[in-house]
Amino acid sequence: MSKAARERSARERLAAERKRQAARDKQRRLLAIVLGSVVAVALIVVATVLVVDQKSKNGRAEPHTGALAPLSRQDDGSIVMAKAGVTKPELEIFEDFQCPICKQFEAATGKTVEELAVQGKVKVVYRPFHLFGQQKDPVRINSLRSAEAALCVPADKWISYHDALFKFQPAEGSEGFSPDDLVKWGKDVGVTDANFEKCVRDEQKKSTVDAMTNYALQQRGVDGTPTVFLNGQKLDQSQFMNPAGLRAAVEAAGASGK
Repeated sequence: MSKAARERSARERLAAERKRQAARDKQRRLLAIVLGSVVAVALIVVATVLVVDQKSKNGRAEPHTGALAPLSRQDDGSIVMAKAGVTKPELEIFEDFQCPICKQFEAATGKTVEELAVQGKVKVVYRPFHLFGQQKDPVRINSLRSAEAALCVPADKWISYHDALFKFQPAEGSEGFSPDDLVKWGKDVGVTDANFEKCVRDEQKKSTVDAMTNYALQQRGVDGTPTVFLNGQKLDQSQFMNPAGLRAAVEAAGASGK
């Protein structure tokens, strides 16, 4: 091969290598752009989640809308939801406002419970209590504060406040249910009792919550939440977490008269 041919071949190889290098550089730039975009989107998503989470913690509670059976508070602190004269079947709901599965239960079948009461098919007794008394803070204090605050709320605002506590339930192990928020949510749903704020901040219902907790754990043998009894018989999750299953159980109990 002549010297000229060798030089031409070398130039061609160099040009080809430069072309390949340029292609690799372009790929790297495109990859950097794509990765940068992905990171930017991820940061936006994280920021959005944090904003939404913060709003959910400090957001506004909404009064319940829709029909409800009359509500009243019994001497032991429990709330009864039933039409006049309806005493059986009786559905007892033991729940802790810090309990994630209780939140799932309310989301799945809470409306069904309300509908059954409106239809006069059941007497509902809500028995909130302090299940997580042996847990470390903040789980323990969230459980206690929310139960106490719920008992400070007048009976006619119970469902609205009850729903707000589950709506704003803090993740397990995170701070939540501050006295400021507990007071604010009560006012959001229409609590006007002048003593309400003092009741919440001074934990005036602690002794009642303690008694309700003792009743649940010691007298009724509740060992987890939610626990649901129908005429004194414990239902399993496949019944009370299923709207159709719960309705069928209640209607069957009503038909049998037991």
